[in-house]
Amino acid sequence: MKQEREAEILDAPPAVLARRRKRPDILADQIREAIVTTGLKTGDRVPADWISPEKLGVSRGTCREALKVLEFQGLVSSKTGPGGGIFVSQVSADDAIRLLDNFFLSDAPSISDIYALRKLLEPEIVADLAGELTPAQLVQLQAQIHLYEDEPTSAADEYRQRLAELDFHTGLARMSRNRLLGFVCTFLLSLLRDKTECRAIYLEPTPWWMRESGINYQVRLLKALKAGDKERARQLMREHMGEAERFMLERAVLVEKNGKPEAG
Repeated sequence: MKQEREAEILDAPPAVLARRRKRPDILADQIREAIVTTGLKTGDRVPADWISPEKLGVSRGTCREALKVLEFQGLVSSKTGPGGGIFVSQVSADDAIRLLDNFFLSDAPSISDIYALRKLLEPEIVADLAGELTPAQLVQLQAQIHLYEDEPTSAADEYRQRLAELDFHTGLARMSRNRLLGFVCTFLLSLLRDKTECRAIYLEPTPWWMRESGINYQVRLLKALKAGDKERARQLMREHMGEAERFMLERAVLVEKNGKPEAG
C-alpha cells in the first residue's frame, strides 16, 4: 500500500499553474510532497524510485535539476561513496530567515508594519519565559546588555551597539519555548537589521535619554523574568516596544529629511 501511495504522489497530475512552470520545479514539488506525505525524517534516504529518471519518465538532466532545487531549499542533501545517495536534510532557522529576508529585499515591510507585530508577539515571549530561564540564560542576557552600556565613541561604534540591542531581543526570541513564535520574532528582528532605512537610523547618535530608557527597560525586564512575574514582564516589553517604535518613526523622518549618512 505504501508503494502504491508513493506512486500516486509522484505520478499525480500537476495543478493548473504547473503548465507555466519548468519541469524540474514540478518534479521537485512532487518529490517534496512524497517526502512530506510518507513522513520521511531528517537523515532518511530518499527511495531510489522517487528520483529515477527511468521510473519518472523524465530526462536525467530534469531529474538533476529537480534535486538541485530541493538541495537549494535545504530539503535534501547528497552523499557520495559507499552508503551514499540522496537524504532528507533539515533547513536551519538561520537559512530559512535568510531566504525570507531575500524575499522582502526589494520591497521591505515598513517600520510600522514590523512593530505592529513586535508589539503583539514579544510581550508574549517574555511572559512565557518568566520564571523559566536558567541561570546561564539570565547571565547571557545580562552580558548582552553590557555590550551597549557605555557611550559610543564613533558612528561605527553606535551602529554596533544598536545591533547589540537587537541581539538582546533575538536572544529572547531564540529562548522561546514556542518555536514558531520565536522564529517569527527572530525574522522580524532580521528585517530591522537589513532594512536600509533602519541602518541609516542606527548610524545616527542616539539621545542619552533614549539609551538610558532602553537599558532601564531591559534591566527591569530581567528582574521580572528572574522573579517569574509574567504580567510584569509582558507589560514592560509592551511599553518598551511602544517607545522604541515611536523613536524609530521619529528618527526615520529626520534621516529622510537630512539624507542617509554613509557607514563609517
